[in-house]
Amino acid sequence: MTLTDQTTLLKVIVALTIIMFVGGLINSILSLITFQNKDLRQAGCGIYLLASSITSFLTISMFTVKFWFVVLTQMDLSIRLSVVRGGCVSIEPLLKLCLYLDAWLNACVAIERAILVFRGVNFNKQKSQRVARWIILILPICIMGSIIHEPIHRELRVVKTGTNKVDIERWCVTRYSSSVQQYNTIILFFHLVAPCIVNLCSALFIIFGSARQRSTAQTRRTLREHIYTQLSEHKQLLISPIILLILSLPRLIMSMLSECVNPSNNRLLFIFGYFISFTPSMLIFIVFVLPSKLYRKTFQESFRRWQRLIRR
Repeated sequence: MTLTDQTTLLKVIVALTIIMFVGGLINSILSLITFQNKDLRQAGCGIYLLASSITSFLTISMFTVKFWFVVLTQMDLSIRLSVVRGGCVSIEPLLKLCLYLDAWLNACVAIERAILVFRGVNFNKQKSQRVARWIILILPICIMGSIIHEPIHRELRVVKTGTNKVDIERWCVTRYSSSVQQYNTIILFFHLVAPCIVNLCSALFIIFGSARQRSTAQTRRTLREHIYTQLSEHKQLLISPIILLILSLPRLIMSMLSECVNPSNNRLLFIFGYFISFTPSMLIFIVFVLPSKLYRKTFQESFRRWQRLIRR
């Protein structure tokens, strides 16, 4: 069947995928315009956010590739099995690599900010830059190493459902032993939940650390008053990781389903739950740039500079 003959639900999902891709592209372009500024990359935080701007776009791109791969290979059964098998083995691990890398880069930003509060005037920007570059190089290798079992255990199954040539179904399945299944569950929790916990703990450290420093310098106010002030100023640091964790939960829950399930009874729940779990990759600009006066000002200056270059 051609795309125009498909169900209304599939057409809605196609439109939603395109919207997410365009939204992710805009998010990445705006973030890149902000963090390509050299002044923001004098410390590791700006380097992490520049890398996150790229990985967030790669995540949404791989998500779009996966969607169209699944749709087209089901619509057109003439596509060679070797192509379908290659996509089955490679696309999902690459998508997870981009997704996990994006989450850990955001966690690195939170850790860097906490270290800045802890070290204060003794914070070494040059050392922070060197560490950030090494982490950006090492992190993808570590993540890929932790999920290397996925492509190894992925396989394509072709099931005949009738006598005609077109009466076949192609299933991309994973077959884990009990020990590998346990390892997969641990890795899944680690990559989806741990970055959110790191963000939350770093936010609390920043709030309470800043409050303690100010209470030492400004003795007229109590520590509790300073904590309330810092909570008001940095509330987005607490809200953001909580929202990102909630958005990641549908993917976490669905990934925990080790057996094949029939989603026909809860089709919308499965589809939109899966889509929602990728929205954090579209929120880099909203979460990091808009709440910050410095980043917002830098973006406005960079944007005006790009406008002048385009008009020439």
